[in-house]
Amino acid sequence: MLKVYIVDDEPLARDELRYLLLRSKQVEITGEAESFEEAFEAISADQPDLVFVDIEISDHNGLQLAKRLQELNPIPSIVFATAYDEFALQAFDLGASDYILKPFDEKRIQQTIEKIILQKTKRNPAISTNPKRIAVSLEGRILLIDCESILYMTSAEGKCTIFTDNQAYTISETLIMLEKKLSGSIFIRVHRSYLVNVEHISEIEPWFNSTYNITMKNGVKVPVSRTYVKDLKELIGF
Repeated sequence: MLKVYIVDDEPLARDELRYLLLRSKQVEITGEAESFEEAFEAISADQPDLVFVDIEISDHNGLQLAKRLQELNPIPSIVFATAYDEFALQAFDLGASDYILKPFDEKRIQQTIEKIILQKTKRNPAISTNPKRIAVSLEGRILLIDCESILYMTSAEGKCTIFTDNQAYTISETLIMLEKKLSGSIFIRVHRSYLVNVEHISEIEPWFNSTYNITMKNGVKVPVSRTYVKDLKELIGF
């Protein structure tokens, strides 16, 4: 469960963001603030995992707050949630984990949460299991699949399909659940609907609008969304 703090001087925007975050059932809202000093004092005390901050707040701006938060130990992940798209470069220069625009989209919020959870897991190897096999429920049976044989996993219409060298298994578990089971292993999220085995990637090619396509060893192409490009490049050392 992620501990989240919200900084925005617009009450309606805070209410909307809180509602969407709580719908994910993966976060705990530790507090809210509309000003720089109030936010910094509370974040210093509460030590949330993640701070959502607007660019424009009542007494300063979110960029100044993000810079000040670098003084903390541990430093929380920072996501800018704003109506202004022109500050994205400055935000990422300050180490922002993500940058989302108003009006908020629930799928986009969920994508951000999943990204932060994955980053947090990578920073904490103590909770990484690095399993050799994964147990999944299939038609009332528990199936054990060798992780090395899995090429990729994808979700659609509430179900997840695991593709191996020679078979596909459609199961009821979500992609998020599988990602948690495989945390710290050879799998990486590259899209809200795809989890891939990096050992089976044969090629990565640029696509449009700063996205990429992955070609797996069996020839299947998997999309990489902009949100996950940085994580993929870091993992493969590019």
